[in-house]
Amino acid sequence: MRRTGIVRDNRYLEHKTGVHHIEIPQRLETIYKTIDHSELHKSLIPIAPRLASLEEIEWVHTPDYIEKILDTADEPIRYLDPDTVTSEKTCEAAFLAAGGVFEAVEQIVTGTLDNGFALVRPPGHHAERNRQMGFCIFNNVALAAEYARRRHGLERILIIDWDLHHANGTQHIFDRDPGVLLFSSHRFPFFPGTGDFAETGSGPGEGFTINVPMPAQQDDSDFLALYERLLVPVALEFNPQLVLVSAGFDTHYDDPIGGMKVTEQGYAGLTEIILGIADQTCEGKMLALIEGGYDLGAMRKSAAAVLETLLLGSVPEHLRKKTPPKLRASSPTPDIIKKVKETHGPFWKSLDNV
Repeated sequence: MRRTGIVRDNRYLEHKTGVHHIEIPQRLETIYKTIDHSELHKSLIPIAPRLASLEEIEWVHTPDYIEKILDTADEPIRYLDPDTVTSEKTCEAAFLAAGGVFEAVEQIVTGTLDNGFALVRPPGHHAERNRQMGFCIFNNVALAAEYARRRHGLERILIIDWDLHHANGTQHIFDRDPGVLLFSSHRFPFFPGTGDFAETGSGPGEGFTINVPMPAQQDDSDFLALYERLLVPVALEFNPQLVLVSAGFDTHYDDPIGGMKVTEQGYAGLTEIILGIADQTCEGKMLALIEGGYDLGAMRKSAAAVLETLLLGSVPEHLRKKTPPKLRASSPTPDIIKKVKETHGPFWKSLDNV
């Protein structure tokens, strides 16, 4: 069993978005209850969150934008944009989400824990330096990367985003940064409209953004093939010192907005692949952060599958399919692999043999 930590706190549930919103407290609450009423609670190690400081949030976000979020404190409800809502406790929850992620990175990087899962909200991967977007307030995964670099001097960090939606905020924050490799698989064209193959980073960061745009209706076999064929070789060549995962569960087949067909077994398989990368490069140091996912049953089952895999270091037997999933004859995955290889071959020698 690996030493797997979880960040959780009931204050994350105090971020209220209204009765008609889909990013609701129950998304986390159902995962918390699943942990408490299963064998998971005996093995998972709690990580107590803290409030991030203003200085820490400014590593990623502009002072004016942070002030905008501070101004929402104790206000009943405010629509920052048509999708992103704050309430009385949203500001506190956002600072606590970032601080919880910092505590997880601290314990993983220093070796107190092997890996972890930050079960926090508001989510973060759409948040830009100077604005909220797509339910997201502070970009938690970008802040995690900055914490590891500024507090511990890490020079190479891999961020993987398997959420349904493109990681626009994370991409733009590290667009010119060769110290962060971003691999984002996502439905395209779809919200937020970014994430095409040609978006590869700029200046010194060119080649360090790998976008894998996918049509709807892709399943476990598609995702696993893309990660095995594309992510693994490039990640091993990059040789990260820490692996971060923006783990959205809105590609699950039960998700009301996703249009994808991933199962909880698929998420366990992706976790196993990523743990394999972490094991070969950085002593298994990996932190997942929850992002999207809007069906409560899918959230519950998928988070449990990821947690079990983090604990065991491999897919648990009850989630392991008897025969590996095979690509459908009509799958677009071979063409996607070819296009990513053509786009990124000049940057990554490891793709020569893909």
